Amino acid sequence: MKSQTGLKVRTVQFKPNSRNLFFHILTQCNLRCKHCYINQDAQGKEILDSETIFNWLKIFANRAVSFEEIPLEGNFRFKGKFRLPHEHVAEQTNVIFLGGEPTLNPALPEAIRYARDLGFRSITVDTNGYLFHDFLNKVTPGLVDNICFSLDGSTPQTNDPIRGHGAFERCTQGIREAISGGFNVSVIFTVSMLNIHDLARMPHLLQELGVENFFIQVVGIRGRPAKEGDYGLQVGRTLWEEVVPKVAKEAASLGITVTYPKVYLGKNEDFSCAGVDGENYFVFPNGRVYICPLCEDLAVHSFEIKDNVLKLRPPITELDLIALNIPEGCVMNKILHPENIPYGESGEVLAKVACCMLKEEVRPG
Repeated sequence: MKSQTGLKVRTVQFKPNSRNLFFHILTQCNLRCKHCYINQDAQGKEILDSETIFNWLKIFANRAVSFEEIPLEGNFRFKGKFRLPHEHVAEQTNVIFLGGEPTLNPALPEAIRYARDLGFRSITVDTNGYLFHDFLNKVTPGLVDNICFSLDGSTPQTNDPIRGHGAFERCTQGIREAISGGFNVSVIFTVSMLNIHDLARMPHLLQELGVENFFIQVVGIRGRPAKEGDYGLQVGRTLWEEVVPKVAKEAASLGITVTYPKVYLGKNEDFSCAGVDGENYFVFPNGRVYICPLCEDLAVHSFEIKDNVLKLRPPITELDLIALNIPEGCVMNKILHPENIPYGESGEVLAKVACCMLKEEVRPG
């Protein structure tokens, strides 16, 4: 729909026949971001070689390697969606290569070319901007649909205490080089109490850099923040709703498309879980495969890759948990982060917590 300002605002619903493969090809990184969600104890320290990456990509492209046969009839855990592979599933799947810092893995350019040969719908690389191994000169804009740069402040004074000394300069330099090379570029900003004061300055920086797509993300208390007990990073509901939608509209008025988590649902909005109504796979170097990113610290992963076969794990896994229907909306937030749920004086739920994969999009008019 169009808002009064002429901007196009919509909730991006989970689509049937659309899959996302979040492929962590290593967990190592040159930075030590305060909000990093990586947990090597849970996700592994392996750096995947090209052969392993190829084999695992084939699992999700359903070529050469197939799913282990899974009995589905009458199993409430699946609602019939995890069927045996069919020939064209790659064309419905978006691949996102992540880390750690994915460009630290020298196999990344080969992995991108192989994913393109397999026919995946789109290929994205999420990077901190350091672009190791001369990455931009080893791929072309025809191979990579999007390079997404992580930038958590409009200045070094805000960004670098979160991400590391010199990270702002290196990231913005990488953005300029990628745009100059003809690549489609986006920026992701993880909102926390350390930088929400600076979010309003981001649209003008992005306009100056020539970035046309901006992703605002909510900080998750997993990985480093969970280990260190740094729960104060999270932004409360009131502050989020005061700041984020306003900045999104400001950015869109400058010609930038903005996507951000919905976080809370309105009174008449039904809860929908991406793990139930969508199809997302979060793959880690030790072979764990999750369908809910909130679970990534825990050994409740739905699948694991063994001998190049994707195998269903027995209960209890995240599949059994996310199937529950509760007044609070997101089951995993209820279990892991009950402080995120607003209750009234009588214990009634004031607002359901949305699935973390449910997004709002604001486009230029």
